Amino acid sequence: MTDKNQVLDWLSEVVHPAREDRSLVELGMVDSIEVAEGRIEVTLAFPKRPDPLKTYLQGAAKAAIYRHAPGGTEIEIKTVVKEPAKKKNNVNELTLEELGSVRHIVGIASGKGGVGKSTVAVNLAIALSRLGFKVGLADADVYGPSVPIMTGTEGMMPESIEEEGKEIILPIEKYGVKWMSIGYFARPGQALIWRGPMACNALKQMILQVRWGDLDYLLIDMPPGTGDIHISLVQDIPMEGALIVTTPQPVALADVEKGVDMFRNSSINRPIFGLIENMAWFTPEELPDNRYYIFGRDGGAKMAASFGIELLAQIPLVQSIREGGDSGEPAALSSRPDGVAFIELASKLSSKLG
Repeated sequence: MTDKNQVLDWLSEVVHPAREDRSLVELGMVDSIEVAEGRIEVTLAFPKRPDPLKTYLQGAAKAAIYRHAPGGTEIEIKTVVKEPAKKKNNVNELTLEELGSVRHIVGIASGKGGVGKSTVAVNLAIALSRLGFKVGLADADVYGPSVPIMTGTEGMMPESIEEEGKEIILPIEKYGVKWMSIGYFARPGQALIWRGPMACNALKQMILQVRWGDLDYLLIDMPPGTGDIHISLVQDIPMEGALIVTTPQPVALADVEKGVDMFRNSSINRPIFGLIENMAWFTPEELPDNRYYIFGRDGGAKMAASFGIELLAQIPLVQSIREGGDSGEPAALSSRPDGVAFIELASKLSSKLG
């Protein structure tokens, strides 16, 4: 049977990214450990100074135990404040104050993963910035955050400041865009085991606790699919509307329908500004005038017409988009046809939102 010392050893693998990479054990944050047959309960102690990484550390602790504990073990991570705070900075008390100077909040959504939603979101943010707008992007894909890699900001750590007992996170700035992602706080290769409520709380902190400042556009790269996280996100964040990203093949139609239905549901009721057809055709770099419709032709146009929404853009599948995402230099920075496609998308969106 697992003993407390074993659990303590497992927790020593979890480091606090903002505390000189010292472990939870070194920092004295493990308040108690309870071990029973088939169950492990850990209580983490936090000081009176609010910690913006509280939710992340809970998930990381659970993941560390999960990696070592016998299969089927029930794991619960609790928290306790050891010193009374002058003003609690928990998720339930977060306000919309930091979004007060943001003019447009737009969600970038998809019915399923693998359609290039994050690639579109990152490049659209940079394209809007190139048009002269003040832009921020929140990477809300908590299970697969990719913005740090795509923007060449991997390994950077957002700074934080304390104001009136509240912890405020400062976003990373690069390419004229303010970036925020849960990926900045996770160690490379570390999987986060989060149930819906924990993921929702982490997203709220990542958006509502960030000093966005004066922005024309805040894009939110939403997780793929539809579910509790999406509903909570849209209901708690004053999202003006959304763009839906898809690929052209007919099999994607059902996934697009799920996304459309979610935003048009009476409990959410947000407008869909348009459909973006990603990977619309393949163009080899050595044959820039050739188009090969490997996923089908005009699928996006047919989908948009069937749902009564506008087809805002058709983004080609070219090697440079993939290479730019992997190297941290997004395609929208270039003057190639793929970069121009994102500039045109940004121009259409800005015209639509006035």
